[in-house]
Amino acid sequence: MFEKVLIANRGEIALRVIRACREMGIGTVAVHSTADEGAMHVRMADEAVCIGPPPSNQSYLSIPAIISACEITGAEAIHPGYGFLSENAQFVQVVEEHGLTFIGPTAQHIRVMGDKITAKDTMRKLGVPCVPGSDGGVPDLEAAKAIGEEFGYPVIVKATAGGGGRGMKLARSEKEMETAFGAARSEAKAAFGNDEVYIEKYLEKPRHIEIQVFGDGKGNAVHLGERDCSLQRRHQKVFEEAPGPAIDEETRAEIGAICAKAVAGIDYIGAGTIEFLYENGEFYFIEMNTRLQVEHPVTEAVYGVDLVREQIRVAAGLPMSFVQDDLGVRGHAIEVRINAEKLPSFSPSPGTVTAYHAPGGLGVRMDSALYQGYRIPPYYDSLIAKLIVEGRDRPEALARLERALGELIVDGVDTTVPLFHALLKQDAIQAGEYDIHWLEKWLETDPLT
Repeated sequence: MFEKVLIANRGEIALRVIRACREMGIGTVAVHSTADEGAMHVRMADEAVCIGPPPSNQSYLSIPAIISACEITGAEAIHPGYGFLSENAQFVQVVEEHGLTFIGPTAQHIRVMGDKITAKDTMRKLGVPCVPGSDGGVPDLEAAKAIGEEFGYPVIVKATAGGGGRGMKLARSEKEMETAFGAARSEAKAAFGNDEVYIEKYLEKPRHIEIQVFGDGKGNAVHLGERDCSLQRRHQKVFEEAPGPAIDEETRAEIGAICAKAVAGIDYIGAGTIEFLYENGEFYFIEMNTRLQVEHPVTEAVYGVDLVREQIRVAAGLPMSFVQDDLGVRGHAIEVRINAEKLPSFSPSPGTVTAYHAPGGLGVRMDSALYQGYRIPPYYDSLIAKLIVEGRDRPEALARLERALGELIVDGVDTTVPLFHALLKQDAIQAGEYDIHWLEKWLETDPLT
């Protein structure tokens, strides 16, 4: 087992990894920008190294600075958290070239799954159901129109290297394709330096269902059920739950087995998530995330496992501590992502937290790096906390979420907490009857003013 792990991240996910390491008796190294000198992850780690100024590309995205921090402190392994360098194949290669261990999948797995066309082709060959669409990149507008005619409109044009909703444009007709194709390529080029796009059939009212998988890199893999992440705004998830309200036990076992077999077939190592659109009882693969997800706590809650601990174990060469037959759903869990944002515009709201009180009690978990007096910097993602609740069933989890939100105090900055108070009053949320378009349509009614 490692004696010391460096966490190449910040905020609540850095704290999450530090806590897992501490329970395992592993020393921790935090890295931070000058803007994060007083951050909680810096205070909680055994050691801390400043790696640069506030901009991410000069600190948290600086591969030389992170490697240097390992050399200075003697850290043997790096946990990337999520975001930043967590899905950067070049980073993994550099880590390994310096004799260090990357706590996550191989560079090859990241590279294959990071290219959406290659990922889709790989998954199709492994027996995973995919969305109908182009076989690869679409070279020009005429080819795009031909695909639209073949599969029937509406279709969606997507950047091969895309993420977070960038480089995605909807075309409901051939005329709209003339605008959408060029716009998607331009946006993809600006965001990712790669203007290649592909086209898929657009599903009108799907749910976003993702399957948590875990492999040991030696051909063994399991699934840990699904999460429903359909409540999204601008392709960003805000509310996640497990198990999914629309998925029964038989369906879960069937799609889970397909996903576990697929990742076992490529000797995948560590945690990963296979994401699907789900409509009319059919699953359609959209992408695989080769890292820990923001919403991993809901899976931990209903399966009773520590995914971060497991990541560290398999990276150190140990076998997984469970097999598929050990895993089963117990109860229901919900996570809401709380951002420092001003409603209803959802504009960032950095500033000093003048008061902070985390909710507690049975079945409540708060993953956050907040404390009274902490200044939320304007340089990074606005996510400041994840509130996770669990109950014996979905109604109990919803009631517990409402109670916990009522206990939460964050003063000094605006947050998205009022959004969740309002959502819990909606019949569709209480019934679990929503799709990936529901939240944005509801917000168009201006319910938060």
